[in-house]
Amino acid sequence: MKVLSKTVGAFQENTYLIIDETTNEAVFVDPGAEPEVLIDLVRKSGASLRAIWLTHAHLDHVGGIVGVRRVWKVPVHMHAADLPVLERAPISAAMYGIPFDAPEVPEVLIEDGQQLTVGTLAFDVVHTPGHAPGHVVFRHGATIFGGDLLFAGSIGRTDLPYADPAAMEQSLERIVQFDDATVVHPGHGPITTIGQERASNPFLTGVARPVKRVSA
Repeated sequence: MKVLSKTVGAFQENTYLIIDETTNEAVFVDPGAEPEVLIDLVRKSGASLRAIWLTHAHLDHVGGIVGVRRVWKVPVHMHAADLPVLERAPISAAMYGIPFDAPEVPEVLIEDGQQLTVGTLAFDVVHTPGHAPGHVVFRHGATIFGGDLLFAGSIGRTDLPYADPAAMEQSLERIVQFDDATVVHPGHGPITTIGQERASNPFLTGVARPVKRVSA
């Protein structure tokens, strides 16, 4: 497996291109913005793009979909519970004053425990709600593409519409059961490991807890 990445957009989101080196087939995880940059990444890799997989549907993780699909009409995979989040994305973009091409409803709705493949590589879909109701991570062996569940030293926000702090705590408990050597490719910030975060992340050591959204 070869992993290429680009950090894109106003929110500095990490978009990943996963390439199966046996077949040269590839998928995008969370093409968040700057589609021209992402298209260039695929072309320079020489890989054949087969699909787009979404960890969740916040605007900074889906803003590059329309542009990428103008070049490659590949299917988009997303958990059904994030459909309201996707519907709200244009509203969120307008609030931040960010230009946004709203993607269509994904062709493929995925579930916890399902397996997705690209070439010879197989990934388990792990439903990890909290940051968003349909948030998932994609796991292949000792590697996960974690979206906005777990960051180096922090976690995804739980004070956003549709977020759930209690669900986030349950999802974190689930994810830390993975082996310490598991590499986490997060939606923002640097790569980390489960072991590193278990030892030092304040949200995993009990120093901090996810916060609720405060109503206006």
